[in-house]
Amino acid sequence: MKYTVIIEEGRESGYVAYAPALKGCASQGETREEALKNVKEAMEAYGEALLEDGLPVPTDVGRDTVELEVSARQASYPEDLLAKR
Repeated sequence: MKYTVIIEEGRESGYVAYAPALKGCASQGETREEALKNVKEAMEAYGEALLEDGLPVPTDVGRDTVELEVSARQASYPEDLLAKR
């Protein structure tokens, strides 16, 4: 089976990796490679635990991309709010 894995920079250091199709299945590592290796091990254990409990292993529904157009907006404040600052 193939799954989408998301790898993000950790809040303080290292990397966090998770598989969206396997709810709650995540791991971390000092490097991207270590995080990927660790999440793969976690995913295997996750799938084995589901099978042992007689539950189905979720499949990855894939991913898609969405194109966005973002532009900066200038905030406009009423004159009376500016006067109170």
